[in-house]
Amino acid sequence: MATLDLETFTKLAGAIADELPSRLVRDLNGGISVLPGKKRDGKYFLMGEYIEDPVLGKVIFIHYGSFREILGDAPREEWEEELRETIVHELRHHVESLAGVDDLSVEEEAELAAEEEDDEG
Repeated sequence: MATLDLETFTKLAGAIADELPSRLVRDLNGGISVLPGKKRDGKYFLMGEYIEDPVLGKVIFIHYGSFREILGDAPREEWEEELRETIVHELRHHVESLAGVDDLSVEEEAELAAEEEDDEG
């Protein structure tokens, strides 16, 4: 059983988003949206993702189902901390995109490569 239901989780995500400085969410025209399902990228659950799309615009998606899979009945504080970290992480993708850089993606790829080496070794 999940500690936070979808409605409570969505309200918490909204409260965290409201705390963000307006200059950082500039041009995030699709906003921050919570999706009920889970999403995987290979063996990893995606907690959130930053999308730039000609139709959707620039949007952050948070995948509630992935949180539910990973955190389950963990304490509310753990859910809130992970949600806050995920929103800030995805926001960094947005801000870097505005600046014309993609350093976070490079860092993520390096982390995944290191994990794969650890799994093989």
